Amino acid sequence: MELLLAVTVGWLYACGLYLLLRRTLAQVVIGLALLTNGTNLLIFVAAGLVRGEPPLIGDGEEVLAAGTADPLPQALILTAIVIGFAIQAFAMALAYRVYRSVGSDDIDALTTTEPPPPPVAVQTAEGDA
Repeated sequence: MELLLAVTVGWLYACGLYLLLRRTLAQVVIGLALLTNGTNLLIFVAAGLVRGEPPLIGDGEEVLAAGTADPLPQALILTAIVIGFAIQAFAMALAYRVYRSVGSDDIDALTTTEPPPPPVAVQTAEGDA
């Protein structure tokens, strides 16, 4: 089971990095989501797969009983989920704003920070032939 999860983590990282190197902002945002999920699964696999009791300390006890799951990776994954969601929401808002201002989600179209000036109409004299 751990081998299957390790291969899945590698697949998520490979697909995420591939999408981060793409030209469209939508693919970059999806690649960021895949990297976040791969990291969460990596923390889960690194902690080890253990079938045990929930990590709860009962009344009158000082420490966790033997055979319980480690609560630290669970807390790290919950924190990583929240941070990943915030980064994902920010990236989506940023990509939307870039699309609204530039008119394209192609990264190569983002060459300048300001839109080009409007064309200037040139008036000619009436007597010119």
